[in-house]
Amino acid sequence: MEQRLFAVACIMYAFTLFTRYLNKKNKLNSNTSFAWWHASFLFIILSCAVYVLTFVMGGGAGEPLNWSRLVWGIVLSLGCAIYGLLKGKKATDDKRKKIMKADLEWSNTVYFAGFVASVVMFFFIQAFKIPSASMRYTLVEGDHLFVNKAVYGFRVPFTKVRFGAYEQIKPGDIIVFQFPAKDRSQQNCGGSQYGKDFVKRIIAMPGDTVQVKNGRPWVNGKELPKQDYEVYEDLERVPYFEVDDKEEYQNLWEDHLLDNYLGIELRDSFGPVVVPENSYFAMGDNRDNSCDSRFWGPVPRENIKGKAWFVHWPLNRIHWIK
Repeated sequence: MEQRLFAVACIMYAFTLFTRYLNKKNKLNSNTSFAWWHASFLFIILSCAVYVLTFVMGGGAGEPLNWSRLVWGIVLSLGCAIYGLLKGKKATDDKRKKIMKADLEWSNTVYFAGFVASVVMFFFIQAFKIPSASMRYTLVEGDHLFVNKAVYGFRVPFTKVRFGAYEQIKPGDIIVFQFPAKDRSQQNCGGSQYGKDFVKRIIAMPGDTVQVKNGRPWVNGKELPKQDYEVYEDLERVPYFEVDDKEEYQNLWEDHLLDNYLGIELRDSFGPVVVPENSYFAMGDNRDNSCDSRFWGPVPRENIKGKAWFVHWPLNRIHWIK
């Protein structure tokens, strides 16, 4: 979302600079030129609003774009632009000055707010919506939460470099991360997860050996103590079985291909694998209904956006996330 807000801010800033240039050259003195300028402004600012809202209402990164909303939004923008065109052609000199002043104030407000919001969302806080039941009942479908992106360090734009971390990633942390897919052709958990944001809980750290036996996670040869947040169903379990070729198994897991071979069996019988350097093993709290590291592999450090922090909506669900 921060990239979209930044793009909108750049568009409105460019429009403002172009308007100042036209004013300097006295290109907006006639009713016709002014009317087209005002119509362009209305179309651009409303289209930018539709562009942002379409993704906000769509449910998250990587989700299919809602084309019907986008089309209706563009139609609305065109309608307002036509109205602005007709209004501009009838405007007096005083009216033109008032309209232009108001338009430029809106343009300045939008690009300034867009720049500030994109910086805040890139470095500090991002909004996220829970799309599935994989973290139930810690987080349930429809929860709106804030993600603390600064807690694990600020990321230098367009790089993997981070600095200023005041907390290290540790087992038990609930993280939000971009799914580790190389391209859209990669299939995991029944489809392409490319570009989507996931939320899971850290189970194991780099260098740890992980197994799942009868649905329960084991780390470094020891079964993890059952926690209050873990949810299991009364299911018939796949018995744990030792793999013959551990090296091939490890490679398939690191390449995010293991679930294409073993499928749902990985829910109950998994491993052993060694978590690679700069990567983590993550699982959903709803252990029997979670598409997680058992199926699609390790979470690279650079994919982690931040730590789930605070549920702010709905009102009866407001709480700090633990």
